[in-house]
Amino acid sequence: MAEKANKAIENHKNFYSCSAAVLCAFADEIGLSENDAKAAAAPFAGGRMGKCGAVLASEYILSKKYPDRAQQLISEFESEFTGMNRSVMCRELKGALTGSPLRSCRGCVTDAAEILEKMCK
Repeated sequence: MAEKANKAIENHKNFYSCSAAVLCAFADEIGLSENDAKAAAAPFAGGRMGKCGAVLASEYILSKKYPDRAQQLISEFESEFTGMNRSVMCRELKGALTGSPLRSCRGCVTDAAEILEKMCK
């Protein structure tokens, strides 16, 4: 597993939210400090915006790092993530409506970070 993906997983193990785990691991890609990354990630956590927080954090990184290609890259990211997990929506991933989760939060952090790290190279 790649370095930043490992960092995102460690962040999540250390009680960072899903969005903060990913955004803090990749903060240097867009010139943010860890504190600024945590603050930027806060609105994305826990499915508050519908999508998985790890997905939203990854999309934030892509939009800041590659503003001219952001929509294309976000679409590619979502396609790959959905291919792995069948959804980008937090409620669906957590199985809120079905009682049958598609992926754990840690799994979403792992998948999002691995895809993002590949895309940032």
